[in-house]
Amino acid sequence: MDSHVKIVGIVNIVFGILGLIAAAVVLVAVAAGGLISGDPTAITVTSIVAVSVSSIIAIFAVPEIIAGIGLLKLKNWGRILGMIVAVLNLLCIPFGTAFGIYALWVLLNAETEKMFTGGDNEVVVENG
Repeated sequence: MDSHVKIVGIVNIVFGILGLIAAAVVLVAVAAGGLISGDPTAITVTSIVAVSVSSIIAIFAVPEIIAGIGLLKLKNWGRILGMIVAVLNLLCIPFGTAFGIYALWVLLNAETEKMFTGGDNEVVVENG
Protein backbone atom coordinates (compact mmCIF):
# COMPACT_ATOMS: atom_id res chain seq x y z
CA MET A 1 0.00 0.00 0.00
CA ASP A 2 3.01 2.27 0.38
CA SER A 3 3.19 2.91 -3.36
CA HIS A 4 -0.56 3.61 -3.53
CA VAL A 5 -0.26 6.21 -0.76
CA LYS A 6 2.62 7.87 -2.62
CA ILE A 7 0.55 7.93 -5.82
CA VAL A 8 -2.39 9.52 -4.00
CA GLY A 9 -0.07 12.09 -2.41
CA ILE A 10 1.59 13.01 -5.69
CA VAL A 11 -1.70 13.23 -7.60
CA ASN A 12 -3.15 15.44 -4.85
CA ILE A 13 -0.20 17.80 -5.18
CA VAL A 14 -0.49 17.84 -8.98
CA PHE A 15 -4.27 18.48 -8.86
CA GLY A 16 -3.68 21.24 -6.29
CA ILE A 17 -1.03 22.93 -8.44
CA LEU A 18 -3.30 22.68 -11.48
CA GLY A 19 -6.06 24.27 -9.40
CA LEU A 20 -3.80 27.17 -8.45
CA ILE A 21 -2.83 27.63 -12.09
CA ALA A 22 -6.53 27.61 -13.04
CA ALA A 23 -7.22 30.21 -10.34
CA ALA A 24 -4.47 32.45 -11.74
CA VAL A 25 -5.76 32.04 -15.31
CA VAL A 26 -9.32 32.90 -14.25
CA LEU A 27 -8.09 35.92 -12.31
CA VAL A 28 -6.08 37.30 -15.22
CA ALA A 29 -8.56 36.42 -17.98
CA VAL A 30 -11.69 37.78 -16.32
CA ALA A 31 -10.01 40.91 -14.96
CA ALA A 32 -8.39 41.55 -18.33
CA GLY A 33 -11.78 41.34 -20.02
CA GLY A 34 -12.97 44.28 -17.95
CA LEU A 35 -9.78 46.23 -18.52
CA ILE A 36 -9.98 45.73 -22.28
CA SER A 37 -13.49 47.18 -22.34
CA GLY A 38 -12.33 50.40 -20.69
CA ASP A 39 -15.71 50.83 -19.00
CA PRO A 40 -15.26 51.65 -15.28
CA THR A 41 -18.36 49.64 -14.31
CA ALA A 42 -17.19 46.62 -16.30
CA ILE A 43 -13.74 46.88 -14.74
CA THR A 44 -15.26 46.91 -11.24
CA VAL A 45 -17.64 44.01 -11.90
CA THR A 46 -15.09 41.80 -13.66
CA SER A 47 -12.48 42.50 -10.99
CA ILE A 48 -14.88 41.43 -8.23
CA VAL A 49 -15.92 38.33 -10.17
CA ALA A 50 -12.29 37.47 -10.99
CA VAL A 51 -11.14 37.73 -7.39
CA SER A 52 -14.18 35.84 -6.07
CA VAL A 53 -14.03 32.93 -8.50
CA SER A 54 -10.25 32.57 -8.37
CA SER A 55 -10.34 32.67 -4.56
CA ILE A 56 -12.90 29.86 -4.46
CA ILE A 57 -10.78 27.77 -6.81
CA ALA A 58 -7.67 28.42 -4.69
CA ILE A 59 -9.53 27.58 -1.48
CA PHE A 60 -10.16 24.10 -2.86
CA ALA A 61 -6.67 23.72 -4.37
CA VAL A 62 -4.54 24.58 -1.33
CA PRO A 63 -5.88 21.80 0.94
CA GLU A 64 -5.18 19.33 -1.84
CA ILE A 65 -1.51 20.33 -1.86
CA ILE A 66 -1.35 20.20 1.94
CA ALA A 67 -2.99 16.76 1.97
CA GLY A 68 -0.53 15.49 -0.62
CA ILE A 69 2.44 16.66 1.44
CA GLY A 70 0.94 15.10 4.57
CA LEU A 71 0.40 11.80 2.77
CA LEU A 72 3.95 11.70 1.43
CA LYS A 73 5.25 12.31 4.97
CA LEU A 74 2.84 9.64 6.34
CA LYS A 75 1.20 12.06 8.76
CA ASN A 76 -2.14 10.93 10.20
CA TRP A 77 -3.65 14.39 9.67
CA GLY A 78 -2.63 14.06 6.00
CA ARG A 79 -4.63 10.85 5.74
CA ILE A 80 -7.70 12.50 7.26
CA LEU A 81 -7.37 15.59 5.06
CA GLY A 82 -6.78 13.30 2.08
CA MET A 83 -10.08 11.55 2.74
CA ILE A 84 -11.90 14.89 2.94
CA VAL A 85 -10.30 16.05 -0.31
CA ALA A 86 -11.13 12.70 -1.94
CA VAL A 87 -14.81 13.13 -1.08
CA LEU A 88 -14.75 16.64 -2.60
CA ASN A 89 -13.01 15.23 -5.69
CA LEU A 90 -15.95 12.89 -6.25
CA LEU A 91 -17.87 15.93 -7.52
CA CYS A 92 -15.31 16.64 -10.29
CA ILE A 93 -16.58 14.37 -13.04
CA PRO A 94 -14.91 12.32 -14.62
CA PHE A 95 -11.26 12.45 -13.49
CA GLY A 96 -11.88 13.72 -9.97
CA THR A 97 -14.52 11.05 -9.43
CA ALA A 98 -12.20 8.26 -10.53
CA PHE A 99 -9.34 9.61 -8.45
CA GLY A 100 -11.62 10.22 -5.45
CA ILE A 101 -12.78 6.59 -5.50
CA TYR A 102 -9.18 5.37 -5.79
CA ALA A 103 -8.00 7.69 -3.00
CA LEU A 104 -10.78 6.58 -0.66
CA TRP A 105 -9.99 2.93 -1.42
CA VAL A 106 -6.34 3.54 -0.55
CA LEU A 107 -6.86 5.74 2.51
CA LEU A 108 -9.63 3.65 4.08
CA ASN A 109 -7.67 0.41 3.74
CA ALA A 110 -6.73 -1.23 7.08
CA GLU A 111 -3.13 -1.69 5.95
CA THR A 112 -2.88 2.02 5.15
CA GLU A 113 -4.30 2.92 8.55
CA LYS A 114 -1.54 0.87 10.20
CA MET A 115 1.07 2.76 8.17
CA PHE A 116 -0.18 6.07 9.54
CA THR A 117 -0.70 4.99 13.14
CA GLY A 118 2.64 3.26 13.46
CA GLY A 119 1.75 -0.42 13.37
CA ASP A 120 -0.57 -2.78 15.13
CA ASN A 121 -2.90 -0.96 17.47
CA GLU A 122 -5.39 -3.72 17.98
CA VAL A 123 -7.35 -3.73 21.20
CA VAL A 124 -7.70 -7.13 22.80
CA VAL A 125 -10.83 -7.63 24.88
CA GLU A 126 -10.92 -10.60 27.21
CA ASN A 127 -14.18 -12.15 28.33
CA GLY A 128 -14.09 -12.95 31.88
